[in-house]
Amino acid sequence: MTGEIADAARGETPGRMTGMWTFAVDRQDLASTTIGDTAPPDPGDGEAVLRVDRVGVTANNVTYAVLGDAMRYWEFFPPAAVGLEPRWGLVPLWGFADVSASNHPDVPVGGRVYGYLPPAGHLLVRPGRVDAAGFRDESPHRAGLPSPYNAYRLTTGDAAYRRDREDLLVLFRPLYFTSFMLADQVLDDGWYGAEQVVLSSASSKTAYATAFDLQGKGARVVGLTSPENVAFTASLGCYDEVLGYDRIGALATVPTTYLDLSGSAGTREALKGHLGGRLVKDIAVGLTTQSPNALAAGEVFFAPTRIRKRSGDWGRDGLDARFAAAWERFAAGDWVDVEEGSGPEALQAAWLEVLAGKTPPRTGHVVRF
Repeated sequence: MTGEIADAARGETPGRMTGMWTFAVDRQDLASTTIGDTAPPDPGDGEAVLRVDRVGVTANNVTYAVLGDAMRYWEFFPPAAVGLEPRWGLVPLWGFADVSASNHPDVPVGGRVYGYLPPAGHLLVRPGRVDAAGFRDESPHRAGLPSPYNAYRLTTGDAAYRRDREDLLVLFRPLYFTSFMLADQVLDDGWYGAEQVVLSSASSKTAYATAFDLQGKGARVVGLTSPENVAFTASLGCYDEVLGYDRIGALATVPTTYLDLSGSAGTREALKGHLGGRLVKDIAVGLTTQSPNALAAGEVFFAPTRIRKRSGDWGRDGLDARFAAAWERFAAGDWVDVEEGSGPEALQAAWLEVLAGKTPPRTGHVVRF
């Protein structure tokens, strides 16, 4: 891939077959990227090849890169597998893929799956725990990584799947699962005794999906966002109040739970200064400003931990059924304008735009391979 790296650095892209490429970012400089040609792998015994079809690019993917070392996100798709040096990282993406080759008796060619995918044309997996719902990748390098990210769900066994909603699933499903689990925890813990819950980065998909699940169930739901996004965020209709970060002083001084989806130290300090002891719970949820400050929060929310708890409480089928019902309610809304691209240059452009925070809040990037 050496020649390809040089080509990408010059902003040039040689001819290549559709989907026969890999997109990578410099782990120390996420705005530095490369595009290289890759051939599909040959599956060994018990293995299968997934042909990546379409993926979404959101701020969630930037979070994976920012926390790539701390949370081991870089380990899901090792760069050496596609001939890259360790300085490069393959940012995990959520999307759909088709089984294009298989040497596993229970995973036939032609199945379509949803799951965690590399920014590459193909993924070699070792399916385990195969059933009608899908399978888990039991490749050795993924054995110690968070289990929910190793699951690949067959569309034929997915209660939340509809063909005409694939783009919505690509953009929202991983975010909405986080939102669904976060709202479930807040409600299960009685809002932590708060009379209002405040969400930063309120224009982000994870934040407003959480607000959608919380609104009308007890405490007031307040969104904080940049002044230029106040009108858009208020138009969503899932917050009881929307304030710009410059108006934190207008927040009601009542017992408050803070869900931090921005990672902004300044916002947290402003809230503490305004609310004092009335800030009863402070939970770090995600990063959209690329400035990790989770240690400053009282708690860090990690969706896989909550998923494990509810899987134990409700069983896998019970969790799936509850999620599908909640997703159906959310998916009926008008949330996003899909901007679809095709090929490595479209993925590169989408990544750089989202990384720079320049994507309009109503826009969702979907890339076909």
